[in-house]
Amino acid sequence: MNRLHNKRALVTGGTSGIGLETAKQFLAEGARVMVTGSSDDSLAEARRQLGSDALFAKTDAGELQAQVKLARQVREAFGQLDVAFINAGIGVFMPLESWDEAAFDRSMAVNFKGPFFLLQALLGTFANPASVILNGSVNAHLGIPASSVYSATKAGLISLAKTLSGELSARGIRLNTVSPGTVATPIYGKLGLPADALQKMKDGLTAVIPLHRFGSPVEIAKAVVFLASDESTYAVGSELILDGGLTIA
Repeated sequence: MNRLHNKRALVTGGTSGIGLETAKQFLAEGARVMVTGSSDDSLAEARRQLGSDALFAKTDAGELQAQVKLARQVREAFGQLDVAFINAGIGVFMPLESWDEAAFDRSMAVNFKGPFFLLQALLGTFANPASVILNGSVNAHLGIPASSVYSATKAGLISLAKTLSGELSARGIRLNTVSPGTVATPIYGKLGLPADALQKMKDGLTAVIPLHRFGSPVEIAKAVVFLASDESTYAVGSELILDGGLTIA
């Protein structure tokens, strides 16, 4: 329970689901943690759960200048950064004919542009060594209907971890990706589906997962802890798929 002792860590989108659970695990492992969120209410709830040991920053994960401001806040709080879990993202699922430019641009901004420019803004802040973990998705590997834009953004992150690993390894910065499958997080409640349709979708997903259940945020968070810790120093540009066997079914 001390694998991240005194490491300085940033968790974007850390006010719910996988991000919040990862922040809890980081704190339990001895890290100093800054969490970002997009609303005052979500940050207040995260503060209630994480306590005074964590730091909090309100930010728009898809806005370029917000990434510059966040990097400055990290420097002011920690001086340097040992770990970044780039987790903030949105899931919008629509068939091809339903997309317009504004919705497309927003998904791309939050899920890909924001992470890219946050990494750029943090370059001078990362310690040597440092570990960056990007939150991908098994959707990048599966042809799931209505997931085209979401899947493309996650595929972009997986590629980014590989290409930037080659570029930044000389600076001591390791990048890796966790790609969760179906995980019990609030994202499903944000799809706008009626309760019966949502339950039908969940039942259908459960039926095709070899473990016949959704994952839990803590199962993903513990994998992130491993990639953040010195136990994973030989992991560079890798992707850890955590999907209950969905991609092999």
